[in-house]
Amino acid sequence: MLMDRLRLILTPFFSRRLGVVLLLGFSSGLPLALTGSTLQAWMATENVDIRTIGLFTLAGIPYTWKFLWSPFMDRFVMPFLGRRRGWMLVTQLALMGSVAALGSLSATGSVGWLAWMAIGVAFLSASQDIVIDAYRTDLLLADERGLGSGLAVLGYRIGMLVSGALALLMASVWGWSTTYMVMAAFMGVGLMATLLGPEPTVHSAPPPTLKQAVLLPLKDFLSRSQAGPLLALIVLYKLGDAFAGALTTAFLIKGVGFSIVEVGTVNKGVGLLATLSGALVGGLVMTRWRLYYALLWFGLLQGLAALGYALLATEGQNLSLMVLSVFLENFTSGMGTAAFTALLMALCNPRFTATQFALLSALSAVGRVYVGPLSGVLVTGLGWGGFFLFSVAASLPGVWLVWRLRLLLLAL
Repeated sequence: MLMDRLRLILTPFFSRRLGVVLLLGFSSGLPLALTGSTLQAWMATENVDIRTIGLFTLAGIPYTWKFLWSPFMDRFVMPFLGRRRGWMLVTQLALMGSVAALGSLSATGSVGWLAWMAIGVAFLSASQDIVIDAYRTDLLLADERGLGSGLAVLGYRIGMLVSGALALLMASVWGWSTTYMVMAAFMGVGLMATLLGPEPTVHSAPPPTLKQAVLLPLKDFLSRSQAGPLLALIVLYKLGDAFAGALTTAFLIKGVGFSIVEVGTVNKGVGLLATLSGALVGGLVMTRWRLYYALLWFGLLQGLAALGYALLATEGQNLSLMVLSVFLENFTSGMGTAAFTALLMALCNPRFTATQFALLSALSAVGRVYVGPLSGVLVTGLGWGGFFLFSVAASLPGVWLVWRLRLLLLAL
């Protein structure tokens, strides 16, 4: 009996589709730090002016605006490897070359070229994300979406660790140029997944013109029943979670008084482990649950998790409570992310997957991007305990919308 249950739990992990999703998650996460934190570390060790380093954060702009060119990737199809994998191969080969070229430049002698190359890498990385998201959405079966989302998060985080922490360790031994060459070679993981990945079973014709590739995805979505409440759900579902996580590090250091070492170890180490565990556990649960129930219960749990921080604000420096609060907040956030990503996939029309997923994911980021400034104002007015209680309250409209849309969501 025990072996039968264990076999039932592990069976999904042997799916070729899910294995490819994991590897593509790694390929998607790898380039991010190479134009972000790792590039900043390189410039800092070369004593580049801090104002210049600050300007380089703008290299990440393509990730925010990738929906602008997603219709192009929906409309046009490469003459090899199908509608999605052809674009994946092109962007991955281009990323290998551009990451290697970025590493060949000087952080002090060619800052201008470094900036343009960093923007180019970010543009290609965002383009790769567009087609990987579309491919994953087209590829996975309905009952695989939750676990597929969890595995994609796992691969993405591993990719970020490799290009972040591991790259810094490598640079301290081999130097920056060699490190970036090795990172370029790591893109071979994505290439392998692209070449070996299966074609989606559902094939759909691309829009006949670029104009229709821009307009039809919007018309298709807005013509659906409950389109307005669905858009509101996409904005609000992770809003409470975004508030709770916006100032966590500042809260633990300034609000409670933990040391930087304690916060770094727990908030980053335990937090990362909890996020990955939550995404995988949430995905596994979703192989048995309908999407509606996962959205409802995971949304409720990720909202209530902020109560741990509210209690910590009252208790003060309690290390055990801090570890528990960080774990619960990140674990439930990972579960919520798995369900939410599955929702975005379920809402996409296969004809316009690249455009619709890019637009919906950009809309979902509204809360995460804009809660930061408001969070500081709320802390000043409410105090830390009141702020985290507000975070719990901010999660409830999203949960209520899930319940309100239950008939529609049960049909997905």
